Amino acid sequence: MNATSQQPDVPTQVRQTERAFDEKYADLIDMSDFGNRAPEQTAPAFRSRALSAHAVRIMTGWAAEQAADCVIDGGQDQGIDAIAIDEAAAHIYLVQAKWSPNGTAKANETAVQKLFAGLTLIDSGESAQFNPRGQILAKRAHELIGEKATRITQVIVLMGTEPPAPGVLRAIKNGESEFNSHGDYVDHVFLHAPEVHALVREDQRSEPVTLEVTLRPWFSVSSPYLSYEGIVQAEEIAAWAEHGNELFARNIRNPLGLTPINKELVDTLTEEPSHFWYFNNGITVLCDSVDAVPVSQKFPERHPVRLTARGASVVNGAQTVRSVIDAAQQVEDAELAQVTIRFIVTGGDADFANRTTQATNRQNHITERDRIALDPVQAELMAEFRAELGLVYSVRRSELEPQDEEGCSVVEATCALACAHTGSRFAARLVAAGSTDVLWERGGSGIYDPLFRSVPGVYEIWNAVKVLRAVRTALRTEREQYAGRAAAVVDDGAFLITHLVLRRLLAQDAGMGEPDQSLAWAAEAVAQVPDLVKRVVPVLVQVLDDEVGARTSIQRVCADPGQAAELVTAVLAALEGGGTGEAAAKYRRQESKPRKRRRPNAVHVIVDSGALDEGAPLHLALYLQPEKEALAEWLAANPRRALGKWTRTNRTRPIVWAADGLSYSPSGLIARMWELAGWEGRPVSNQGTARWATQEGETLAVLARRLLDSMEEEKDGE
Repeated sequence: MNATSQQPDVPTQVRQTERAFDEKYADLIDMSDFGNRAPEQTAPAFRSRALSAHAVRIMTGWAAEQAADCVIDGGQDQGIDAIAIDEAAAHIYLVQAKWSPNGTAKANETAVQKLFAGLTLIDSGESAQFNPRGQILAKRAHELIGEKATRITQVIVLMGTEPPAPGVLRAIKNGESEFNSHGDYVDHVFLHAPEVHALVREDQRSEPVTLEVTLRPWFSVSSPYLSYEGIVQAEEIAAWAEHGNELFARNIRNPLGLTPINKELVDTLTEEPSHFWYFNNGITVLCDSVDAVPVSQKFPERHPVRLTARGASVVNGAQTVRSVIDAAQQVEDAELAQVTIRFIVTGGDADFANRTTQATNRQNHITERDRIALDPVQAELMAEFRAELGLVYSVRRSELEPQDEEGCSVVEATCALACAHTGSRFAARLVAAGSTDVLWERGGSGIYDPLFRSVPGVYEIWNAVKVLRAVRTALRTEREQYAGRAAAVVDDGAFLITHLVLRRLLAQDAGMGEPDQSLAWAAEAVAQVPDLVKRVVPVLVQVLDDEVGARTSIQRVCADPGQAAELVTAVLAALEGGGTGEAAAKYRRQESKPRKRRRPNAVHVIVDSGALDEGAPLHLALYLQPEKEALAEWLAANPRRALGKWTRTNRTRPIVWAADGLSYSPSGLIARMWELAGWEGRPVSNQGTARWATQEGETLAVLARRLLDSMEEEKDGE
C-alpha cells in the first residue's frame, strides 16, 4: 500500500485532533461555567464541546464560529450537546458527543435515551427545562418544527472507532419509530474518529487559489485537456501578489528571488516594458476548472475572453510572476507590459499535473533537490508536521528556512535521518561528498529513497533534527580547541560525529520516534549532546590515527562504506570501554603560540574554491541576543530582509540581498541592515561571514575555515 494513503491509527488522530481543537476552538467555546478549575479538569470538557461544534461543521459545512454558537453542553443540557438549526433547509441537527483521550469512546443506551428525551422536550415546546443557551435554540427548533415539515438528524459523534452495539441500535430504532409514525422525519448519523480527523486535516489545507484574467488575443484547445492561451496585461499578474506563495503550490519551487535571470526580467519590465513579451517565455498555470466568458458570442476569438480559474497554481514562470510583481512596485509603467500565459485544466489528474510541472520548467536550472517537491511523501510530511507538532516543514527550494523552533526544511530533515540511521553508510556518504547534493540521488544505492520509501515518523525526524542542531552548536565550541588534523575531522566529519552521538543516545533510550508532544526525549538528548561531543571527537581522532594512519583524511575513509563502518564500530567500542582519546591531545590548540601567518579573506577563499554555486541561497544566522532583539521587529516586517543569494561574479561583494537586489560584502550588508533597522547600540564593526549561512546551516565563516584547513592539510601531506 502506498504510504501516503494509509489511515493514521486512532491515537495519532486523537493527538492531532487535540492540537487542532486547542488552536481552532480555544476562543470560541464557552467554558465560563468551569470558572478557575485546573486545566486537567477543564481540558476534557473543552474538547468534548469542541467535538460537538466540529460535528456540526461536518454535517452543515458551517464556519467554526457559527458551529460553536450551537453548543449547549453543560448543566441542564438534557442529553444534547449541540443544537444546529438550518432554517433554509428546514433541518435540525441534535449532537451528542463522546470524547476519549485514548480514542476509545463508545455509544451507550442510556445516552441515546437521554438524547431522545431531549428531543421530546423540544418537540413539546418545553424549552424552559434547558440551560439558558439551550432554551434559545430549543425554542427556535420547536418553532421551525411547527412552521413546516422539518427533518431532524441526531448526530452521535464518538472519538473512537467501534461500531454501535446492538442494544444502542435497538434504542435508536425504538426512539425513531415513535417520532416517525406519520413520516420519516427523524434519522441518525454516527461520526467516528476518522471522520473527525478528516475535517481536522481539511482545515489545515490552504484555500484553493482562484485567478481571474482577461486574454486578448487568445485561442483554446479542447482535448485531451482543455486549455486557453493568450496575452495578459502585466497589471493583472501584479494583482496576484495577494495570494503569496500559495500561488505556486504545485510548482517544484517558489520564485528563486534575485538570480541573474530574474534581475534581467525586472530590468526589462522597468526599462523596456514594451519589449518584455519578446524576451520572455511566459507563464503556465494548472487549474482544476475554468470558466470562460467571451465578450462576444458571435465572434469570440476576435474579442477578449475573461477566465476564472479555480484551484490554480503557477507551475512554470514563477520567476516571471515574481519579477512582474517586484517591477510593478518599483515602476508604474511595468504594468503596461504584455505576458504570454497558458491555462491547462487538469481536472484533478495528479500524474499529468506532475509531468507538466517537470516538463515546463526550463528557465532556471532544475536540480534533483527541486524534483522531490513533487513526491507525495513530502506532502504528507508537511501535513503531519503541522497536525502533530504545529511546526513548519518546508520542501521547495527558496522557501524561507524555518528557524529555531518554527520547524525544519527537507534538507535538514534528510541530513538528520541519514545520521540517525542504524547503519553508518548514509552519514559517511555525506562526509565523503562534502555536499548535501548526494541526498537527492534516487534508487536503492542513493540516500533519498531508502529514507523516504515510506513516510517517516515526524517525531523521529524532529528529534533527530534537534540533535543534529545541538551537535553543530557543540562542534562550534569544540572546534576552537583543536588545530591540524583534529580540526579537519571536526570540520569535515560533522555528519559522522552526529551519527556517533545519535548511536550513543539511542543505545540509552530508543524512544526517539515515540509520539510525545512534550518532546521529552529531545530535551533530554540535547542536554547530553555537549558532553557526548567532547567525548566523541577525541576518540574519533585517536581511532582514525591508530586504525588508518595520521595522514588519511576522514573524507577518504568515509568514501569506502566498509572502512567507514569499521571506523564507527571501533569508535563506539572505545566509547563503551571508557576510551578518552588522550592521544588526540597533541592536536589541541596551543593559545600561547603565535599564528604562523594571516589567513586569507574568507570571502575570497569561498569564491576562489567555487564551494558555493551561483545563486546558492543564504539566510541570516544571528547569534548575539542583543542583535537578535534589535532586528527582530524590522526583519519580521519583511521576511526577504533575512535572505540573500551567493554570486561568484563579484569577488568583493558576493551577496545579492533579496530585499533590494543589490550586491554587498557580508560585513557591509550587516552594517547596512543595522542602520536600516535603527539599532542605536550597534557596534562599530562586525564579522559578516559569521552571520550569513548556507542552506545547510553552515556559516560562511565556518565554510571558509573548513576549506582553508583542508587546503593546509593537503599541503602538509605533500
